[in-house]
Amino acid sequence: MTTSEPPGEEPRQPRDGDGDLPRYEPPPSVGKLMIWVLLFFVAALAVVLGGVYFT
Repeated sequence: MTTSEPPGEEPRQPRDGDGDLPRYEPPPSVGKLMIWVLLFFVAALAVVLGGVYFT
């Protein structure tokens, strides 16, 4: 005994206007950007100080 599956619908895609526009992520907030910059500088400082210490 076979059961027929209901016809599937194609997945709907969200549309803005004509639907051909690419979607972008919102830019990071200023606070989050400053945290990444600070983290980068702390890591760079650790690399430089480690290089000076071990040479």
